[in-house]
Amino acid sequence: MDLGKARRPKLFHATAPGACPYIPEQLECKLVVELADPEAGSLYTALSRAGFRRSYGYAYRPACKSCAACVPVRINVAAYSDSRSLRRVRRRNQDLRDELRPALGTAEQYVLFRRYQESRHASSKMAAMTFGDFRCLVEETPVSSFVMEVRDASGRLLGACLADWLEDGLSAVYSFFDADEARRSLGTWMVLRLVDTARAMELDVVYLGYWISGSGTMDYKRRFPAVERLVDAQWTPLEY
Repeated sequence: MDLGKARRPKLFHATAPGACPYIPEQLECKLVVELADPEAGSLYTALSRAGFRRSYGYAYRPACKSCAACVPVRINVAAYSDSRSLRRVRRRNQDLRDELRPALGTAEQYVLFRRYQESRHASSKMAAMTFGDFRCLVEETPVSSFVMEVRDASGRLLGACLADWLEDGLSAVYSFFDADEARRSLGTWMVLRLVDTARAMELDVVYLGYWISGSGTMDYKRRFPAVERLVDAQWTPLEY
């Protein structure tokens, strides 16, 4: 792994095997490193280029011995152009407005978060998170982070996305939205707005986490033009 000029982490460790949230009967292991260094931002950027993600104060990537289904993916902003279906998503959401806010968890966000979990992931550990747990999810970050809030014309909160600023782009950490507004494709809409934000800031990429072929919860990621995947330490166009 090439971490470039960033300070190399002192300690990586592998987690004990646990149930995979994406593939039934598969065990999941992760390679984890704490982002506690004063240069955490530069380190995190280098790790993101190597396929890592952030959760709270740690960066991680899958390290499963018998499975390589999780593929890191990102959008190449310079090469990106809306497809016909994504232009339709934009038209359906012309009435929405979004705002980048500090990474602070609010009661309003938490109400929407709970509704989203109950609708989409009722059996997951996140569905049992208290407001305090939710605030930790949003606020425990050693890097520059923000929350994109999406509202309708009346001011009602419809979606939110926790994301990080990197030296070369943006990294979507976690998003949730009003599942009753399925026609709007709010998850896709928030990714589009991250691409718009990255382009306005002259950033190169938007990291989308992992993609698993055939996974219904991750399949939306391949909708975006100019999606790249990390294979053998090289970012190349995603082909499926």
